[in-house]
Amino acid sequence: MPEHTPAIHLERYSESHVEGVTALYNDPAVARQVLQMPFQSAEIWRQRVLADNERAVKLVALHQGQVIGHLGLEAYSRIRRSHAGSLGMGVAVAWQGKGVGSTLMAAALEVADNWMNLHRLELTVYADNAAAIGLYRKYGFEDEGLFRDYAVRDGQWVDTLSMARLRRSPKA
Repeated sequence: MPEHTPAIHLERYSESHVEGVTALYNDPAVARQVLQMPFQSAEIWRQRVLADNERAVKLVALHQGQVIGHLGLEAYSRIRRSHAGSLGMGVAVAWQGKGVGSTLMAAALEVADNWMNLHRLELTVYADNAAAIGLYRKYGFEDEGLFRDYAVRDGQWVDTLSMARLRRSPKA
């Protein structure tokens, strides 16, 4: 009998999700894989909701009303970079490998490609985060470079990969 995959629901990040997103990124296992500082206050995440603009889409993945993932997509504001944007995401440890990242990524790429008309999406990921790198490659992101000693994690300097996805025009 196939294993049942729990329902994952996406919503735009709002005030009602602040506590859940704060808890997500304050989980030490999640915090060590993203560039957020641990032990952030709910007020910091509330301010990120208030900083909303039409060049940014912030999504949460929910299961039975609980935040289990978050993704931010933002188009660059500089005129000469307006074809490009960046994204970052985090998924609760208990939900990693269960389709949450794929669900968030598919939704973000739909918006980036068909609503924001972005040609280039960029991200950085810790070079030892094989699961995240695999997810990004699955969605067409390619390695562009290695940033040595990019960030500190667990008291050590760690490398990140620069990855990007270029939206190719369909061949006629």
